[in-house]
Amino acid sequence: MNAPTTRRLTVAQALVEFLAHQYTERDGRRHRLINACWGIFGHGNVAGLGQALLESGSASHEGAPPGPPALPYLQGRNEQAMVHAAVGYARQCDRLSAQAVTTSIGPGATNLVTGAALATVNRLPVLLLPGDVFATRPADPVLQQLEVPSAGDLSVNDALRPVSRYFDRVTRPEALIPAALQAMRVLADPVDTGAVTLALPQDVQAEAYDWPVEFFADRVWRVPRPAPDADALADAVRALRGARRPLVVAGGGVHHSEAEDALCAFADATGIPVASTQAGKGSLRHDHPADVGGIGHTGTATADALAREADLVLGVGTRYTDFTTASSTLFAEPGVRFVNLNIASFDAHKLAAACLVADARAGLEALTKELSGHRVDAEYESAYRAAKADWERRVDAAYAAEDASVRPSQTQVLGALDAVVDDTDVIINAAGSLPGDLHKLWRARSRRQYHLEYGYSCMGYEIPAAIGVRLAAPDRPVWALVGDGTYLMNPTEIVTAVQEGINITLVLIQNHGYASIGGLSQATGGERFGTDYRFRAEDGTYTGAPLPVDLAANAASLGMQVLRAATVGELRAALAEARGANRPTCVYVETETADTVPGAPEAQAWWDVPVAETATRPAAVAAREAYDRHTAGRRRHL
Repeated sequence: MNAPTTRRLTVAQALVEFLAHQYTERDGRRHRLINACWGIFGHGNVAGLGQALLESGSASHEGAPPGPPALPYLQGRNEQAMVHAAVGYARQCDRLSAQAVTTSIGPGATNLVTGAALATVNRLPVLLLPGDVFATRPADPVLQQLEVPSAGDLSVNDALRPVSRYFDRVTRPEALIPAALQAMRVLADPVDTGAVTLALPQDVQAEAYDWPVEFFADRVWRVPRPAPDADALADAVRALRGARRPLVVAGGGVHHSEAEDALCAFADATGIPVASTQAGKGSLRHDHPADVGGIGHTGTATADALAREADLVLGVGTRYTDFTTASSTLFAEPGVRFVNLNIASFDAHKLAAACLVADARAGLEALTKELSGHRVDAEYESAYRAAKADWERRVDAAYAAEDASVRPSQTQVLGALDAVVDDTDVIINAAGSLPGDLHKLWRARSRRQYHLEYGYSCMGYEIPAAIGVRLAAPDRPVWALVGDGTYLMNPTEIVTAVQEGINITLVLIQNHGYASIGGLSQATGGERFGTDYRFRAEDGTYTGAPLPVDLAANAASLGMQVLRAATVGELRAALAEARGANRPTCVYVETETADTVPGAPEAQAWWDVPVAETATRPAAVAAREAYDRHTAGRRRHL
């Protein structure tokens, strides 16, 4: 009897089955491409993908015994947060494995937009499966449908187009085949990856079709390691050999390529110092002699001084955002030139660089081989190592708290955390004043310890991302560091962590407002207007007493174990207890607002935030004068 050549399934059932057979492969190691599907059900996906996900855990065909689901389901509470969780998972998996997210039509779908933007900005894969309005339009409009008089084929899902690396609307069952294949191609491509959206009209999801069995065969998407062009490599080697003060800027591409060992070997062989972006921090261990810490607006004094004097900059896997370049003022040497090693040609060509379009690991290995016998001048190496040692002493001072009975500063919170973690811990943050402090001060011990989402810097990322990381690395202690502003944006996935027994630890820092934006407001003449969480004063401003909110009680009400710490000593004990806990735990601490981050004003790299050109208030007038001085230092690297 001949085997059947087709299977009759609904579109949703076929998609779930298809996703269960997709794999990536790099360096001979295979990974499930779509590991699970997050979902919140409503009209638009409950009877389509919801039914298919349920059915995938029962008999896959008549007479077959029930088994594990083809695509495991994870229940979320907020659509944006589900995307954040999937992104955290993908980053922890080096982009080789990802997760899907399904929503209803209408607000469920549009709630995906922020998460999709975050994924695409950070080049991290996530598959979005929003429900859509009827393709056949038996009733028009339906509940939650956006009507556009000039475009009958438009829905709210089209808002996902500009933030997706690939977008398709599956309006016929047979259209799923090319759409699904293109979606997998983009998700697995290290150059093109990001958010991928397949909009699924709710009637099409439930429609049956005879699918060719080949559609459900195991399919492997190989992730290559392209080597650099020989001529481009020769040019880069020539430039590096001729440089007197070279500097490496390590970006997130080092981590995505698993190129940390190759970077370490390069630094060991050449003595070239390595500074890191937010995404690249941890590319070298903090105690490596060549690691000079974060670079740019939130960088260390050591790295930024080296950047100002560098005559050649080797960028590895970096996008050169304005925080890294200090808004085009940091690389100040008149003759400075750039060599960019990046798998994406778009990024490799930035700053008029000599380009090495290649995988980061393959490129670094090739450079190390061709630079055999070359090393920077001993005086240069000695000078940056001395500056590194001086910076470490300043970090020690910022972390130290001689009196354990007082309320800690934010930097002392980091010092207390630094004392309890080891190489296995993962620290997650995204927004507020913490990213700057962490970039300057945190001593990254391993390649995946430092998890900062700073491409989009999205408040509310940390808690769901911690869940995603823990799902990807269940044996690692995972810490979500958030301020009160971020917590109030998106605490919902605490319930998910409690429900699923996903053991994350939340460090909740109460400083009564937007500390980072408050500082920026003050620096740009805004006088901290609207940045504190306080009652209104008689003059109408928010300068009254702090609001009597109890965020610790809120976390407890959502199911977390909560440890309150009022002093440095209590904080140290609470962090140690939380690290050993076997359930989701929150350490709540109220901090002093005094800034104890080291760094002299002259060493601070600038960030361009335009200031009012005309104003009457003295703070804004002074801020504009400072702005004009800084803009004079901007340059085009041509």
